[in-house]
Amino acid sequence: MYNKDVSIAFLRSSLTEKNRFISTKGLVDWIDECKANTRVNVEQTSFDKLDKWNFDSKQVALQHETIFIDDGSSDCSYKELLRLKSQYPGDCIRIIKFTRNFGQIAAIRAGYQYAKGKAIITIGADLQDPPEAINQMLAYHHTQDTPIVACYREQRDESFFRKITSKIFYFLMKKLCFSQMPYGGFDVCLISEGVRDIIITDNDTNPFWQGQLLWTGFEVKFIPTSRHRREIGKSKWTFTKKIKYLIDGIMGYSYTPIRFMTLLGLLVSTIGFFYAIVIICLRIFGQISIVGWAPLMIVTLVLSGIQMMMLGIVGEYLWRTLDQTRLRRSFIVECVLE
Repeated sequence: MYNKDVSIAFLRSSLTEKNRFISTKGLVDWIDECKANTRVNVEQTSFDKLDKWNFDSKQVALQHETIFIDDGSSDCSYKELLRLKSQYPGDCIRIIKFTRNFGQIAAIRAGYQYAKGKAIITIGADLQDPPEAINQMLAYHHTQDTPIVACYREQRDESFFRKITSKIFYFLMKKLCFSQMPYGGFDVCLISEGVRDIIITDNDTNPFWQGQLLWTGFEVKFIPTSRHRREIGKSKWTFTKKIKYLIDGIMGYSYTPIRFMTLLGLLVSTIGFFYAIVIICLRIFGQISIVGWAPLMIVTLVLSGIQMMMLGIVGEYLWRTLDQTRLRRSFIVECVLE
């Protein structure tokens, strides 16, 4: 058995979202993000599974604390959390209520800030990622003193569309930003207290969470897991949100967009230069009998499209720079119930 306590924290959205934390060496913090659309799912995705989570902490003789984050839920989730707090008085439940919905990454950040343990584990409350991985991560952390232990998805029991979009997402992140990023990606992760302290001081306005962890440069141990099909509710991690998150990662940790603009500009300029030489030569030797407007319109439209695309990329950087300089908070806590 381990001689160090572990703090477990979970973050998730009761009906939709998906992440939890486990923080080790002191206290187990279970941080739960609640954005449910139906009351029953708060209980179904959390306390119906509580015994399954408790066996992990009991096996290693750990104390634990459960922290729920109400991330701007519009239904009766907050009242349900109050009921659960009174129903499980011995589980050291804390409730953190946001003033509105600030998003999954903001809730993760809040979980890191409020967790009291020496290590923190994030894992989805929908149980698509196996909770058995907790003990594996704890073993590596305690026996090998590994600061970051992540579970990458070796297999996924999901739809073809989700599989292919996930592969494309993490393929791009691996090629453009982080060579150590596993192709299956990861959401289940243990980090040490030192890594946590670095993450919470990173004031990136549009953060890419996995990238923040890999960027620190600490040793990372990857463990293969299988992602199960979602049993309860429907994920709100939509295709649009994935695209936005992908842009956050690329813009935050890669120079590829700017370099692409430069290379594309050089390529178009080179083609235009040689095309101009060809046109001049044909004109000199009388090979151009009819001067039409169609080629001119095609060239104008293509070049205008390229220019607009480049302006869009520059505008994306400018907007992110402006957003960063505003120094707005990642989230606002309305109340904390101990």
